[in-house]
Order: sequence, then C-alpha cells, then structure tokens
Amino acid sequence: MDFKRVDQTNRQDVLGDRQSQTAPDMEEFLDILRHLIREPAVVGSEDSFFRVVRRELEEVEVDICSYKGVLVACGTEPDSLILSSHVDRHGLVCTGPNEFQYAAFTATNQGELTGDSVSEQMIETIKDRFHGQRVQAHIPYIGTYLGQGTITRSFVCPHRRNLLFEVEGLEQLQPGTPVSFLDRLSISDGYISAQLDNVVSVAVMIYLFRRGFRGTALFTAEEEAGRSWRYALAWFQREQKTTRRLLVLDTSPYPTTESALAQDIVLRRKDASGMFCPIMTEEIQQRCHLLGITFSHKDVYVEELNKQREKPLSLGRTELGRLIAATSGQITGTTLQIPTTGYHTASETASLNSITAMLRLLESYIPR
Repeated sequence: MDFKRVDQTNRQDVLGDRQSQTAPDMEEFLDILRHLIREPAVVGSEDSFFRVVRRELEEVEVDICSYKGVLVACGTEPDSLILSSHVDRHGLVCTGPNEFQYAAFTATNQGELTGDSVSEQMIETIKDRFHGQRVQAHIPYIGTYLGQGTITRSFVCPHRRNLLFEVEGLEQLQPGTPVSFLDRLSISDGYISAQLDNVVSVAVMIYLFRRGFRGTALFTAEEEAGRSWRYALAWFQREQKTTRRLLVLDTSPYPTTESALAQDIVLRRKDASGMFCPIMTEEIQQRCHLLGITFSHKDVYVEELNKQREKPLSLGRTELGRLIAATSGQITGTTLQIPTTGYHTASETASLNSITAMLRLLESYIPR
C-alpha cells in the first residue's frame, strides 16, 4: 500500500498565509448535503435533481448553463481548475407489470458498460443488501412523488444480467417510472451515512462556490450507466476546450472501516483505461503533504490485493479515464475520492474527517 504520511513540524512555514484560512464550515456543508440527499436522482432520470442543483447555484455569482446530461457552472477564472462530479445515484426502474430492475444495468444502458467497472463486478456482492429497503417512485423529469414501497426480494437474473427486485406497494407503476431509495442523512460518532455516491461530491462543489471558488464545475448524468464522460466530452468539444486541470470527485469503496480509515482521501494514478495526468496528481499530493492530509493510491491498493487473489479485481473505468482515452490525453487530470464502506447502498458511510480533509484541500484552491 502506498500510504503517505507527513511531518507536521514545518507546515506553518511552508503554507504561510494558507494556514490562516478558516476551517471548513461543516454545519453549512451538512445542511447542503442533507437537503440534496432528500431529492431523487435515479440513473437516467436526473432532470429534477439538476433543477435543484441549479437553484442552489443561483444563490452565488456564477454562470450556469444546462446541456443534455451536464449542468455547467463557471466562476470568474473558469480555466483555473475544472471540477467534475456525477449527480446520478443508484435506484430502480419499473420495466413491466410489478417488475423492477436496477436502473444502471437495464438493457438500454448495458451497451455502455464493458463488464470491468467496479459496479458491475460488485453486483453479486450487493444483491442481498436491499431486503426491507424503503423506496419511493417519481414522475420522470418532473420528479413529482408517486408513492412508497418496500423491497421484499432482490436477485440477479442470469438472462438479463441485472438485479431484479420485488417491491410491495408500487404495483400501480407504469414502465419507465424511476424508483429511488428513501434516503436521509444520518450523522453519528464522527461518520455520515446515506447513499453518498455521489451526492456528497455535488454538495462539496456547491459548498466551494459559496466559499468563493472561481473555477468551473461539471455536474454530469448517468455515470453509473457509463455515459457521463460522453456528456462531459460534448461540452468540452462545444467549447473547443482542452485541459490538463480536470479534477473528478467521487467516493471510493473499501471492504472494512479499518481499510477506509487508513487514509483521509484517495487518489489514483490510473484506471483500467490508462494513466492520469502525473503533473496534476503530483500537485494534489504536494498539497496533501503541506496540509497534513494522508492519502493512498487506489490503483496501488487494488494491485496489491490482486497479488493474493485468484480472480483479479478491476481498476475500474472512471469518467476521467474514458475522457483521457477518447481524447488521446487532450483532456486529462486526476481524481480525488472519499473512502467509504457500504458502497452502493443507502447506508454508504464516510468519516467526517475524510470529508473535512477534502474540503480543506479544495479550499486551498480558493484565492484569499
């Protein structure tokens, strides 16, 4: 494992005025997150959530523009740093009379999936986690509430290569109706729990704009179905823009609390698509050193695990990796992730220390 620890003794001299910055306002951040978590954003039905994000951003002085699959917010120094986060969360979609499938892996989405994403490899692991889970249905695009139900059974269908669900209480739904997990933020003993992937990063980016962030933020749709990179790429092409300063925010799954707590934040040098920008990765590492933030590299962690496994784990295909591959490196950068447990459930858990570390790191990019 490539864990980095730093000597704290000379941080004041190195950081100078940067150390005088105020600590992250966690109450403000948690208020943003608490509100966003209550809003549905099932894969493929993110429109109503985009409108919620837009309303939050309209409270600060940024230029906001909506395109298919991506909401873009630009500050006064749009090229200084480009942040990206996907807004979609896992949920169900009604596909027939009292029939529900995992929205990300329906037949309409499987053409974008290659079989080596972390989500696809975990489908057998998570299939039994949903028994008793409360869910709620919404009208697509509008987001109007249609009713609640309870998952009584979930199983993998070998013919459709997808998770199927039996839901009590939503028998009246029409095919195409999105069904989200009934989600609320839980805070206890230094941890937060909810379906965090990836609403927590959306909250981070809104918070940063409130604190004075001047760069650009991309809020993308359908990442869990492997499509978000296409929407981001379309925006870059529309603007005739390339960059080496794209920073993609996300969560990163770990099997145990101990392994998640082994670092404050998670970086990557690469994914299954190829190498990330080493200059940008090094820049993030140096800021971590100066701020006393511990980190690891997820690709190194996976490679170490694979030395002991008969069937290797995938490095995953991230939004960033797909962008880099599609543009031959003309669009590149690195990732910044929060370590979590309970991945892809309504009780995904992260430590407040990790979230504080991410906020401190990203606030170091805000001019004072």
